[in-house]
Amino acid sequence: MFVRRRPLRLDTERMVLRLPTHADFNAWVALRVESRAFLTPWEPVWASDHLSRKSFTNRVYWAQRASRNGTALPLFIVRNDGVLLGAITLDNIRRGPAQSGTIGYWIGVPFARQGYMREAIGALVHHAFAGLDLSRIEAACLPENLASRGVLERSGFKYEGVAQSYLQINGRWRNHVLYSNLRNDRRGRTESR
Repeated sequence: MFVRRRPLRLDTERMVLRLPTHADFNAWVALRVESRAFLTPWEPVWASDHLSRKSFTNRVYWAQRASRNGTALPLFIVRNDGVLLGAITLDNIRRGPAQSGTIGYWIGVPFARQGYMREAIGALVHHAFAGLDLSRIEAACLPENLASRGVLERSGFKYEGVAQSYLQINGRWRNHVLYSNLRNDRRGRTESR
């Protein structure tokens, strides 16, 4: 018997985290265009077809496949009134002894510094630990990205170190600071506690 699984949907107080759909194209392009100068210092260089319908269609299909295969959860962050705020992805989901994944995220410039990303990170981390049975969530950002570092720290992530030439950002290989959130975090605790 064929059982169709419902697409993942994470609800929070102010938003929904869900897979992108083809109907999101116009809102996604508008938000990316409006936020380009805000996002460019923190992201890889956009491909020449980054904002094309074909590229977006490929993104939607990849999100569906990755979610179905359990390798990633690429989710759009949509406010309860239907406004697209940004995106968050749990990627590189590794099973077996690792039971871990990596998060990445972006928020549109009109919605920055309003607590939306912290809310989204909290929902996705909870789902990763409780729903997916992961043990470790990793994140990385540029050392000077104080907003991203702050939201990670306020979301329970702890600094672990620096990865040299970790990713190409804005056309250059850049060092990144590494953070992690552990399901059963005992860092800084002794066995007697």
